[in-house]
Amino acid sequence: MNDALMKEYEKTFMDKVTVIHAGFDEKPHTVAFVMVDKTLSDLEKCEEAFMKTNTIDEAWWCNDGVEYIGDEPTCRSTSTNDFVLIGNTKYKCSRVGWEKV
Repeated sequence: MNDALMKEYEKTFMDKVTVIHAGFDEKPHTVAFVMVDKTLSDLEKCEEAFMKTNTIDEAWWCNDGVEYIGDEPTCRSTSTNDFVLIGNTKYKCSRVGWEKV
């Protein structure tokens, strides 16, 4: 698929959410933009962003739909007390699920 067609597809069917790491007593910092299906609920978008920013078989920053923008060449996985920003709404990753903040 050419770049122009891909950008139009993403604009029509996908949302870009922001992943912010703040757990482990870190100063909050943005580590990635993640493309998620526009039709998902906010909580489903959080779950997809979480899944895409966790290392399982390979480094998460290599996953499709992830634009890594961290300061370092590597980065830990998303975890408890990190955030996902969807538009102007921020969600905190809690021990179980997500809390709107």
